[in-house]
Amino acid sequence: MLFEHGDNHYYVVWETSCTSGAPLLEWWYDDASRHSIEPWYRKIDDTHHRYTAIFGPVANISHVHYKVNNYRLSTKQYTIVRRGEAELNRVLVIADNQNGPTEFRKVLTGIQQYYGASSKPDTILHVGDAVQNVGSLSNWQRQLFAPMEDRSGLHHTTPTIFVPGNHDHDKRRVSSNRNLYMDMYHGLYDTDELGKAAVTNGSYHRFFHSLSVGSARIIVLDAECASKEESEFLERELKSLAFQSARFRIVTVHIPPYIEFWDPYGWNKKNEKHWGEHIRLEYDPLFRKHNVDLVISGHQHNYQRSTVSHSTNSARLGTITYAIVGGAGGMLDLERVEDWNMYNVTYLNHHFVALDIKDRSLSWTAVSSTGSVIDHFALQR
Repeated sequence: MLFEHGDNHYYVVWETSCTSGAPLLEWWYDDASRHSIEPWYRKIDDTHHRYTAIFGPVANISHVHYKVNNYRLSTKQYTIVRRGEAELNRVLVIADNQNGPTEFRKVLTGIQQYYGASSKPDTILHVGDAVQNVGSLSNWQRQLFAPMEDRSGLHHTTPTIFVPGNHDHDKRRVSSNRNLYMDMYHGLYDTDELGKAAVTNGSYHRFFHSLSVGSARIIVLDAECASKEESEFLERELKSLAFQSARFRIVTVHIPPYIEFWDPYGWNKKNEKHWGEHIRLEYDPLFRKHNVDLVISGHQHNYQRSTVSHSTNSARLGTITYAIVGGAGGMLDLERVEDWNMYNVTYLNHHFVALDIKDRSLSWTAVSSTGSVIDHFALQR
């Protein structure tokens, strides 16, 4: 599976049924010399051996190729297609497929039909909760890997920008980390630093990062593990030249600032209403202050979208859109627990979103698993 984490850095996760002798990841450009990366190894069990290799930074060119080999065998060559700002960048947005492999397959079938046989998204933005239990091998195999392999195979050549959900990582941050496949989200780009003890023993995590997709700048936040480090990162990124000069400014965080549908018992009796308070009370005022265009979340298992003014101050121009896209397969949230009196669109079923970005244009199309368009909006700069 291929991931993009930070500007111009990728990492590949693969698995073998037995230890692979001296495996290497090779990556290269068209007609250029090849680079070899020694992967980071983790034994899942006797028949599942995981390897992770990070490569980059890659140049701003259209194609990057990679494959995995050892002294006997090699995978086929995979190609990452990289688009420029003036080109159409097609981003598939999904979230919350956990515990719903049957419905996830239906969503993936709808995605195939939407893009057609001759086209595919350039990037996947997964807004969290890929599996129910990060320490369960069967969860990873049944709820994420098998449906992706069976229905699309996109995960080999289409980079996934992954936004951590409350089910996606082991928040204990100890050396006996139970996260079988996402513990490599450490935020260190220099492969020489893979040997650092805090990385190799799984105790260091940094899910939050930022990157550009075409003419959009995207900030990825970790909703579960609020920290001074993340707060400082967010303020720094919001003020940065890269973010402020982008045509479109996007923040993605798993838990929405404004939740309306949830399990009433968990919401009221188990204090789950407080999970995302720091996002609404601390982060959202910063989103508005720094003119964020779009906030994308999951967590709530249905679709909602609201577009409101950045500020109650009429002298300040601009709008901010909040979108909840938690419908890739998990059990739906159908009971209302709050009413923020702000959402323009509500759809209580499974879905995905096609986000198209090209130069001065951004187009957002939410599509049901059966192919019906349930919402659309566009921004022009």
